Amino acid sequence: MNPLGLHARPAAEFVRCVHTFASEITIQKGDERFSAHSILEVLSANLDCGTRIILEAIGADAHDALDRLEQLLFEFKEQEEGGRV
Repeated sequence: MNPLGLHARPAAEFVRCVHTFASEITIQKGDERFSAHSILEVLSANLDCGTRIILEAIGADAHDALDRLEQLLFEFKEQEEGGRV
């Protein structure tokens, strides 16, 4: 959604958000899986604009985690459109 993809600053914010949940959260891109808890793995996923991913959360707060992360990704898009990311 963000024309720049999930680059360093939003990736760091994304990982910080992930750390607020107890669930194990992963990003699946094609056949590869990346830990959403690791900034290095999130950046190495190379999440350019238009890349399709699957977020998976397993744990007691999985539903809340996915809802919040989805909201955060939409916020990144809105910030980019406003020139703030």
